[in-house]
Amino acid sequence: MTESTATAIRASDEYAAQLAEFSDEYADICRQQAVLEARAARLLARSAAYADALAGTVVPAIYPPAERRALSRRSTCAMLAMATRSAERTVLHATNDAEQLVNEAPTVLAALEAGRISGRHARTITDQLRDVPTTGRASFIAEVLPMAERLTAARLKKRAKDLRERLHPESITARAIRSEADRRVEFEPASDGMAWVHLFTTASIAQGIVERLEAAAAESRKAGDARTRRQLQADALAALALTGVTPDDVASNPVLPHPIEVQEHIKPTVQITVPALSMTGVSDAPATLDGYGPIDPETAARIAVNAPSFTRILVQPETAAVLSVGRGQYRVPADLQRAVRLRDGTCRAPGCGRRARACDLDHSVAWQDGETTDVGNLACLCRHHHRMKHLPGWNLDHGPGGVLDWTTPDGKHHRTEPDPAPF
Repeated sequence: MTESTATAIRASDEYAAQLAEFSDEYADICRQQAVLEARAARLLARSAAYADALAGTVVPAIYPPAERRALSRRSTCAMLAMATRSAERTVLHATNDAEQLVNEAPTVLAALEAGRISGRHARTITDQLRDVPTTGRASFIAEVLPMAERLTAARLKKRAKDLRERLHPESITARAIRSEADRRVEFEPASDGMAWVHLFTTASIAQGIVERLEAAAAESRKAGDARTRRQLQADALAALALTGVTPDDVASNPVLPHPIEVQEHIKPTVQITVPALSMTGVSDAPATLDGYGPIDPETAARIAVNAPSFTRILVQPETAAVLSVGRGQYRVPADLQRAVRLRDGTCRAPGCGRRARACDLDHSVAWQDGETTDVGNLACLCRHHHRMKHLPGWNLDHGPGGVLDWTTPDGKHHRTEPDPAPF
């Protein structure tokens, strides 16, 4: 064997040994994560059982039993969310998943604790198990768990769905009718002045919508439109929703409206915060659209022109101090309400992002207890956190500058501050 060959073999062995070290350590880390996720599931399930057991003691009897149980659970989840800087709904969903894993799928939990499956595998199983009737759950778990131990989570999801369909005793027609009641539209802000609109509807309607948009885009492309197919499909949907333009219209006039033209049909009631210099054209600092975030000044101006009702809030660009609050709107809220909602931006419970305009204006110290109705004693709280604030163990202190100090039932303290001005 030549020296160069021996050197190459040694290098190859070292390479293989280093890669083995990486893969072994990564696999061990993943196993440890699985063990921790199983431990978290057991803890969340215990916390839910404890909340249920004490619901009659913790929540006032003015609420019906089911609502007392729900409030007790939400209170516990809120406390855990604040302790971990998590979204309360995330903790609530994790608690529901944990209960199902612990109480209805103990063998899956055992596999997670042993590191044979990941938390993602376990959630995939419980997601599908939720829709399997009680009589078929044992069979479902017995078949799906061995799959989870050898498949990726993505492959498992497809196999689990197929298995659920095969074992489900209820017809797909009956389930489809029930699921149809959950249809909805959701709005999701994105970056750089963009956003997503998600439509959850029946598969046939969704497919029909996509086919019509594809047809409209194809007709416009044939007419020489330089926009991409994706752009044309998006513009076709916007035109259909806002102006009534349909693919049938495109057949006679295949040029789809541009998004700027479609925007002229928006007639919202909006609140726009605009730097003073942007309004005069001296600066191109972004405006802020309530419920979304930064938008470019030109778009803000177009929306403002078409809105039958909007609040224009001018802020000083250097200090971000509020200069004025416009009064040109159909429903004019009290100046005090506007000042508090502008200051807070969202619900002031830690981690809650519900918009201020959808919240209650809560007296931090009750008016009947001698406190005044002013900006130093008012804060925006969503209806859930408004009620939760009055449960035993919760306390709220309102400090200078709108700073709120929360005390949770576990004795911990959490501070929230007003949203900073956007500029």
